[in-house]
Amino acid sequence: MSRLAFVFPGQGSQFIGMGQDIARSCPQAREVLGLADQAVGFPLSELMANGPSEVLRQTVNTQPAVVAHSLAVLAAVRARGLEPYVVAGHSVGEYAAVAACGALGVEDVLRLVHRRGHYMQQASEMQASGMAALIGADLKSAEALCAAVSVTAPVQVANLNSPGQVVISGAESALNEAVRRAADFRIRKAIRLEVSGAFHSCLMEPAALRLAEDLRRTPLQAPRVPLVANRTALPVTEVEELRQVMSEQVVSRVLWEASIRHMLDMGVTHFLELGPGAALAGMIKRITTEALVMSIQDTPSLDKAMQQF
Repeated sequence: MSRLAFVFPGQGSQFIGMGQDIARSCPQAREVLGLADQAVGFPLSELMANGPSEVLRQTVNTQPAVVAHSLAVLAAVRARGLEPYVVAGHSVGEYAAVAACGALGVEDVLRLVHRRGHYMQQASEMQASGMAALIGADLKSAEALCAAVSVTAPVQVANLNSPGQVVISGAESALNEAVRRAADFRIRKAIRLEVSGAFHSCLMEPAALRLAEDLRRTPLQAPRVPLVANRTALPVTEVEELRQVMSEQVVSRVLWEASIRHMLDMGVTHFLELGPGAALAGMIKRITTEALVMSIQDTPSLDKAMQQF
């Protein structure tokens, strides 16, 4: 018997036109985008549809846009009768997973995500910072590189995405030094990412503190299906634990490879990436060849996926 995981992408997967095709073909998806506009207090769906791209790329807008698209796709998938055995999301995608597991409604999730983006953008403006992907790195080489360049400013491992791909995060000066010296640590390539700050690092502590306060006031429900958390790579089933991992996630490592491996151990046979892009599907395919992995972001990709069920 197949076991299905829904996984949700994070920041960096956004594009102009996101969500529009699925909304045209599915009234449930269209309703989600309307709720998103209400939740954030401005026409987010119009920004998703038409840009401009420099405004969509701003963290305060990108994060709710990505989650809104993911939740619109989720609504369309559910309208076709599919439900998950387990859920997970990469970075801000974890908030889409919170909605998917039934712990929080669409509007409340999007309000939280909008605040999260605002807090993280403000934290990013306090110090020049960023992220870089290390291709051909493992945890040991990435940590050695970070230690070597963190004498005067912090750089740390942020994401363990898949075999041979580690993302580091930190202050601009030290991050540039890490990119320059990556080859010294037998890392094949270091690529700066187009993000506005050092996400999942200690530089996001101001955002984590403000988000924790918001989460204390948020009436979460116990997940109806397990959510495998970025911070622990383990299922969360209790409200207080969910509240904790959501607030701590912005300063913690994203243990994505370990999360996927845990879901495989749970018996997952099918992974559906719901939302913009196909980055997670690519990562999962590098982790396992045993499961069926597909991305759904529009009506044609949904139709194709449904042929497997």
